[in-house]
Amino acid sequence: MAGGGGKSGSIMIGRYEYVHDVGKWPIEAIDAYHVMLSGNTLLKASILFSFLIFLLPSVVYICSRLVHVRSISALFYSLLIGALLIGMYLKLVVRESVIILPAFGVQIETRYRSGRINRQFVPFSKILKPVLNECVTPITCYWTLSLIIHGEDQLCLVFKELRPPVKMLVPIWKALCASIEWGDCKDEAVH
Repeated sequence: MAGGGGKSGSIMIGRYEYVHDVGKWPIEAIDAYHVMLSGNTLLKASILFSFLIFLLPSVVYICSRLVHVRSISALFYSLLIGALLIGMYLKLVVRESVIILPAFGVQIETRYRSGRINRQFVPFSKILKPVLNECVTPITCYWTLSLIIHGEDQLCLVFKELRPPVKMLVPIWKALCASIEWGDCKDEAVH
């Protein structure tokens, strides 16, 4: 690969880490932005799931004794709950990335704890404008980065699973604006 490889920017806020890779690709103009769960968050999730799976047989045994269920049924329920916990752990998102490919488009990647990667490519010809949205729910308020796509009814969310703070979204939004030639993306849009 050409270039020395490096990171031009790295920010860590709460449970999220933001990394902007520079010079990692064969073509130097490619920008890669990653938002991932910090190492501490992943470690805590691993310990929690391990602890739950370790304690699961004991809890099921005690509950089966309290309600006088046969041990075969208790073993079945223990295995079922253990499989559900492992499935939840493997569906944990560890990183979401935005890769800007000049003259082509944007590739959005989601990496899961299991190693599975979902990729979506959006050509520049279909992107009308990147937007930062403030989402308000009865419980919380958070920011999202979305793409307005020509001919689509809904916005294309860039970060589908993780909800990074706006401080991490702004540099990615600015890079998308610059690559799509939307010079009118201004800082006043983000308050």
